[in-house]
Amino acid sequence: METENTTLLKEFILTGFIVQPEWQIPLFLVFLVTYLITMMGNLGLVALIWNDPHLRTPMYLYLGCLAFVDAWLSSTVTPKMLVSFWAKSKMITLSACMTQFFSFAISATTECFLLATMAYDRYVAICKPLLYPVIMTNRLCIQLSIWSCIGGLIHASIHEGFLFRLTFCKSNIVHHFYCDIIPLLKISCVDTSINFLMLFIFSGSIQVITIMTVLFSYTSILFTVLKNTSLKGIRKAFSTCGAHLLSVSLYYGPLLFMYVHPRSPQADNEDMMDSLFYTVIIPVLNPIIYSLRNKKVIDSLAKKLKRKR
Repeated sequence: METENTTLLKEFILTGFIVQPEWQIPLFLVFLVTYLITMMGNLGLVALIWNDPHLRTPMYLYLGCLAFVDAWLSSTVTPKMLVSFWAKSKMITLSACMTQFFSFAISATTECFLLATMAYDRYVAICKPLLYPVIMTNRLCIQLSIWSCIGGLIHASIHEGFLFRLTFCKSNIVHHFYCDIIPLLKISCVDTSINFLMLFIFSGSIQVITIMTVLFSYTSILFTVLKNTSLKGIRKAFSTCGAHLLSVSLYYGPLLFMYVHPRSPQADNEDMMDSLFYTVIIPVLNPIIYSLRNKKVIDSLAKKLKRKR
């Protein structure tokens, strides 16, 4: 019994997506192609912004940071998920599980803060265009990006610390495709009410604060744009903000549903679908959304391709 308990404490089984054998190869190929496109799109966007002096402005620096965080988030989750389609053993050690959750929590929280700072950047650019070069400097942009990462690190450290107080003796089966906090809390054999409380307080507060920042920014932008009688100015404003607003809407919806909305203990499949959306789908969509709607990015990419030819 002592040996069994020790094993349960040190190893977990990630069930992943339970599918029929004939679906394993198609799903593996779909997620593999998605991951490759994610890495190429996001890291390519980072390299493009880094190498083009014309793109070294706050708006594009934020975009580069977001692309890097998306690549980080996807790399934390997707490789392990791909391996699980073929591996006979779906075991993961306790230390690897905690490390994966810690990396996921940092990147996901950092993205929340980055989306809020990007909304503030658009607010200053459209509502206070004359003061924009003074307020939103490259230095402030870098500082806000660093503070976003620090906020993500602090938030992840809080939940990671509370996870270490738990013991796992009921079951070592994690009904998920990566080590997330809620599936781990469900299989703990001690009282997890404090963990759920911390999750609701900190995750809820971060999401509410960042969403309120986005809503305030875009409400102000909307009123400013409507005062503009120029149809060209209105189109330009909506073109500039549309991509970011779409990205924010797609990202926050599943997060709110997953960590703030109360869920039933049996909602494992729904949890996995929500998680799949913001860990796999959103990272591959963001570079497409921002690049296709941004003329400067397209022009810069076209120039790079012409030089190579």
